[in-house]
Amino acid sequence: MKPADILVAILVAVIWGLAFVASRIALDEFSPELMTALRFSIAAVPCLFVRRPKVAWPLLIATSLTLFLGQFLAQAYGIAHGVPVGLTSVIVQSQALFTIAFAAVAFGERPTPVQALGVGIAGVGLLMICGTVGYDFGIGAFAVLMISPVSFAVGNLLLRGARGVPMFDLFAWLCLASAVPLFALALIADGPGPTLQSLLHMSLTGLVCMLVLGGLSTSIAYWLWGRLLHDHPAAQVVPFALLVPFVGSAASSLVFGEKFGPLRLAGMLTVIFGIAVMLLARRPQALPKTA
Repeated sequence: MKPADILVAILVAVIWGLAFVASRIALDEFSPELMTALRFSIAAVPCLFVRRPKVAWPLLIATSLTLFLGQFLAQAYGIAHGVPVGLTSVIVQSQALFTIAFAAVAFGERPTPVQALGVGIAGVGLLMICGTVGYDFGIGAFAVLMISPVSFAVGNLLLRGARGVPMFDLFAWLCLASAVPLFALALIADGPGPTLQSLLHMSLTGLVCMLVLGGLSTSIAYWLWGRLLHDHPAAQVVPFALLVPFVGSAASSLVFGEKFGPLRLAGMLTVIFGIAVMLLARRPQALPKTA
């Protein structure tokens, strides 16, 4: 990779890490449903200028509901109900564990021994984190948050069916397919009156956070990441995602004074190490087809 591309990859990881902090601030003003709806509404603005990619509606909707709606709504719910931002950034990145596991079941992609080791290490880290649940946030919030990496993983696999289409166009329409049901959900969960009041009385801080989440973190950063994956092998690009939980945790510590107990910190580092082992391993091999 050229130095400029390395800088872009680092920039995207930093943007995604800081987005967790922006989400936490925005959730002081919006409900999880409304915040996520606003995020994808802003990111869907390019749909006014680009055509829908040649992807079947069922696949487009299914990918949107998992890769975007399910992942980010569960993430917002967890943060809104007390799960620390730094911990959330680590949990979301555990999607690599679930992606490998689901790919083995759905596509017969047999993990390499190194990948299997990484999955085991990350699994141990998650169990260590589970041991800290109940002290500063509830089991229910943690359970909902775990939907985020699982949904993320399913969306990753569904995204394979949309190869060969412009990534910027695809992500814009995926955002639109998420924004519509999210606004409906916000109206049902919060009520039309409170939803309208939240929109009309949006503060400057709330607006800036939503522009960062929708325009910068979702629309621009995903497009830059897609360009990197288009121009370089995934093995060179994907490891930069390991910077996201470090940036998210460091930023949360600085902004919110988030502290990590020994067991939780050890669990977070174990998860990140396991993900690193998975990402740096060779591609999984497809299982031989039986007669």
